[in-house]
Amino acid sequence: MKAAILFGHGARDSRWREPFDQLIQLWRDQQPQTLVELAFLEMMQPSLEAAVESLVQKGVKDIVVIPVFFGQGGHLRNDFPVLLEQCRQRFPAIQLSATSAVGESPAVLQAIINFGIAAL
Repeated sequence: MKAAILFGHGARDSRWREPFDQLIQLWRDQQPQTLVELAFLEMMQPSLEAAVESLVQKGVKDIVVIPVFFGQGGHLRNDFPVLLEQCRQRFPAIQLSATSAVGESPAVLQAIINFGIAAL
């Protein structure tokens, strides 16, 4: 079974999380056959490790982590690979991979342009 983890930075203000909760609900509504969890780098729960563990407990064997970041800053270049490797060490029987930051996708960039054009 394959699943996804939407991985965000996290913030002290709980309202920052609201779009992530909306995003995961949209995913679940549109792709009910694919398990998905949220995870955060810091200041919010669950952690990446906790999200992986939750999916493993549900029988998932293949997990793709999708960083919901605009670009490859220091956290994605430095901290994220360490966290991902820690999860690989803890769950060696699980195939664990990651995509690039969502903000690097031409489709996401185009959606931002479309949003801006619609606001004019």
